Amino acid sequence: MYSAQISPTTAVIILVLFGVAWVGFGWWLGRSNRTVDDFMLAGRNVGLALASATAMATWVTSNTTLVAPQLTYQFGIWGMVGYSMAALGLILFAPMARRIKTLMPEGFTCGDFIRVRYGRGAWYVFLVVSFFYAMGWLISLGMAGGILLNALSGLDYHLGMTVILVICVGYTLLGGLRAVIATDFIQTLIILCGVLFIGYVCWRDVGLETIYTTVQAEQPQLLNLLFPAAIMFLFNNLFFGIGEIFHSNVWWSRAFAFRVGVGQRAYLLAGLLWLPIPIVTGFIALAAPALNLYPPSPDMVGPMVAAKLLGSVGAVFVFIVVFSALASSLDSLLAATSDLLTEDVYRGILKPNASKAHLFRAGKWVILLLGLVTWLLCLPRVTTLGELLNFTGAFVASTIWPIVLGLYRPRLGGLYAGLAMAGGTISGLVAYFQIGFYVAALTACLVSLLVCLIGLVSHNAEFHWQRLQRMER
Repeated sequence: MYSAQISPTTAVIILVLFGVAWVGFGWWLGRSNRTVDDFMLAGRNVGLALASATAMATWVTSNTTLVAPQLTYQFGIWGMVGYSMAALGLILFAPMARRIKTLMPEGFTCGDFIRVRYGRGAWYVFLVVSFFYAMGWLISLGMAGGILLNALSGLDYHLGMTVILVICVGYTLLGGLRAVIATDFIQTLIILCGVLFIGYVCWRDVGLETIYTTVQAEQPQLLNLLFPAAIMFLFNNLFFGIGEIFHSNVWWSRAFAFRVGVGQRAYLLAGLLWLPIPIVTGFIALAAPALNLYPPSPDMVGPMVAAKLLGSVGAVFVFIVVFSALASSLDSLLAATSDLLTEDVYRGILKPNASKAHLFRAGKWVILLLGLVTWLLCLPRVTTLGELLNFTGAFVASTIWPIVLGLYRPRLGGLYAGLAMAGGTISGLVAYFQIGFYVAALTACLVSLLVCLIGLVSHNAEFHWQRLQRMER
């Protein structure tokens, strides 16, 4: 039976201190926001250090600190390695970030690209895909906040989820992307130092031989490199990670916000820094049997093992590290999804003549609304983080080829791009429910590729890149 490692009072004190610090910092940074460009894109002048930190910290999510251990606990070696392959998404997006900045120097969102490049039909499909993914990720982050508090302190799941959402909504609302990027820089330092320290303690106190012997005796399939479901997960997660980054406005908004010439170097560096983190967080999950820990839910294994290794004082440290990982992603997703809804849905569909001053105000209301909707959807905890997140894989993997071919090939038309995203998503969802979550993204990606290849052969008209420079409406 597992018992909490820190008291509820200590957990509340940490949350209050962090909440006051981050919200105050967000307010201080937000004082210099004068225009919608300042609020949404940090003035389009972010340098290399902050750019690399925000990209890396945003990708170190609850999924890295909670789901990577869960998947290692379920799939073993391939779960650990497969999750680390998500670094390829950041690395492969590096040259794309440079091209995006070149093609659309005045762009705001990935939706702007889809609308101008493919037309309104494909744009509508893309907005649906992006919204489902964003809500899935937001819900997983909110759930992770509740799971974190419950695992480490015994506080109620709903309380932890509510408090972390309120903190992140607060400083994102006050400071916009400028506050998100600045807090990400601090959170990156905390995450890197914390994860490496926890991995070292696990290696020192438990040892590789003990971990191997215990896993071999109790769960030998986790060490089996021919474990079929794990192999499928490896390839599925590869395409899932690429799709998440290629399509999401979280990453496109940073490509627009980074200073000219910074994007490619920042994403490449962020990918290399991120690569070992799922290996370390996954490794500690394998120590659970050796420590006689059997979590009631597999997505609790990471913080439980770390807290067991470090004791009560160490549990506070673990709490801060995982909280930083959650906040660094939740704030980024709130800001980027707000931009997409404000620019593409509110301005693009509902109020096309809205002024920039009006959009500035509307963006803040959208952040509040997103926070509220996320809170409501997090109230019933109906699944694990891994299952919820992989459900969205069917949506995002369908966008990989329309995005890549749309950026580099002028012949793919909007009809085929829309069909690729819709057909890929539907087939991925069918595979998710009929086969398993570990093939949803893989299926969606393959079907989308097939439709795009047909489109390249069948479509003769060429797109003129200057239309993106002009940001046609």
